[in-house]
Amino acid sequence: MRITRVLGAALLALGLAAGPAAADSSPTASPSSPTDDGKAPTQAGTSFRTATEIEQGQQATASASTGDYLYWSFPADAGQRPTVKATVKLPETHGAQTWQIDVYDGLRRRQSCQYGAATRTAAQGASSVELACVLRTVRAWSEAWANDPLPGTYYVRLTVVNLGSSDLGQPVSAEVRVDSKDIGGAAAVDGSLAEPLVPGVAVKSQAKEDDSKAAVLSSLEPDDGWSSGWWSDRWVWTAVGGLLAALAGIGGYALTRGSGRPSRVPPSA
Repeated sequence: MRITRVLGAALLALGLAAGPAAADSSPTASPSSPTDDGKAPTQAGTSFRTATEIEQGQQATASASTGDYLYWSFPADAGQRPTVKATVKLPETHGAQTWQIDVYDGLRRRQSCQYGAATRTAAQGASSVELACVLRTVRAWSEAWANDPLPGTYYVRLTVVNLGSSDLGQPVSAEVRVDSKDIGGAAAVDGSLAEPLVPGVAVKSQAKEDDSKAAVLSSLEPDDGWSSGWWSDRWVWTAVGGLLAALAGIGGYALTRGSGRPSRVPPSA
């Protein structure tokens, strides 16, 4: 499909482009992922490329300094409405400071929040600040020009956006958790992506064509795998509606056809 080729090309360009913006770059950082024993990560990445992978339902933690950019990534599938929550524990002594969480999709497009306080200011001496962002429902397919959230990897960036110079570099700790609500057929659309938008998918597709070694994909995916995009409970309601319509038709015919030949009509010769 044309949309698949366009999105794949965009993801490939982003994956092969130079590093992220100066505020996001950190050449010394290394990528991290959830531990094999299922424990939540205790560190965060410092750029898109080094974002720490977390599963939905895990509460990740990290220690950092005020002014650092902290990154996590998580998978979201079609029909899910992710909710990202973050809590920043501040030092005992500090001035007023404003914290913010931003969420980006697999193409690194910033996704707007339906509701929730994604930016909040902690008053002087406050012990913590809590942030939340409820995203729009992830769609199985979208037009190339649209900014709809699509299945794949999502990135969470947490940082302070306003603080006094005296507070820069003070130690803080952060907690991040992602949960999703399954919206189901109410958000179903006709069509689906050929592949979810995860790091390495476009490079892997090109490698298959060149018969060379495939790129390593992100290790994150939903527990039950990526959905195909065509099945939803909308099919069940469509079948039930069709059955009810057929029964209504049969009942209407039974009520209107009468009991047979009227008694006032003489029999035919």
